Amino acid sequence: MAPIQPGLVHTPLTPFTKDQRIDFDTYAKLIDFHISNGADAIAVPMHAGESVSLPDAEKREVIAFAIKQVGGRVPVIAHATDSGTSIAADLAAFAEDAGAAAIVASTPYYWTPPPAALIEHFATIAAAVKIPFFVHNAPEEMSGVKVNADLMLKLIDKAKNFAGVVDSGLDWQFMIELITYAPKKRPGFQLVSGVEYMVSAGAIGSRALFAPLAGVAPKLVRAMFDDCAADRLFEARKAQEDVAALRFALKGLGIGGLKAAAKLMGRDCGQPREPLEPIGKGEADMLAAAVGAIKALGAEPRGW
Repeated sequence: MAPIQPGLVHTPLTPFTKDQRIDFDTYAKLIDFHISNGADAIAVPMHAGESVSLPDAEKREVIAFAIKQVGGRVPVIAHATDSGTSIAADLAAFAEDAGAAAIVASTPYYWTPPPAALIEHFATIAAAVKIPFFVHNAPEEMSGVKVNADLMLKLIDKAKNFAGVVDSGLDWQFMIELITYAPKKRPGFQLVSGVEYMVSAGAIGSRALFAPLAGVAPKLVRAMFDDCAADRLFEARKAQEDVAALRFALKGLGIGGLKAAAKLMGRDCGQPREPLEPIGKGEADMLAAAVGAIKALGAEPRGW
């Protein structure tokens, strides 16, 4: 297994045309934008990229397209979550063959398997590839299903390429336990923050970040990440506060809000795919006002 240091990972939106097809022309521009604006790696298609609204064939198409468009400039991490273990494992194997640098997978959609079955689920996906495998702990997005440190330590014993956990649960006790014990069993094991609250995650020991907001404010997220990666946590607090203000402005607006924020910055990725809906005019006006009030966003790039 070739090691990977994810660094700051951008998680692009998936652009759609008016008739809800994937807009690959815009997607190419979006990928190039992320690479030219600070992405150390790209993860596709994550939940910010509406992965749950993409059938398996489209997920493969998106992964293959992204890898080709990136052209080796940065690593591409392929998201291979699915309800069925074999479906997820097959997608992971496809992504490796297409040139992905690593795989990331959450707990299975809809199902809530017991701990032993969950370990087997992850171990089977990991065994389908030779590249690094990451578990994404995202309990708010996965009906409350989450992993714990004991489960992840057992998975280390079963999966030789299990490289780390991307945590979006904001469970600091879990993160502390994981970074305390997992590297003792697997040197180089990584704790990756799945939420842009990097100051707290960096204090615990995270040195990487999956950042959906990098599609809106790449300079701000990059500045915060660089300070945290260099253990300049106090210096990072101002950027963290600005990032938190942006997150607060988007609270409750879902993918529709994230796409609306990107459009405000001159990067129109279309509307969310049904059943998700675009935000209403009132919400859009409030979002525009909130974004305009964050002075740090004035330095952000507009357009592509």
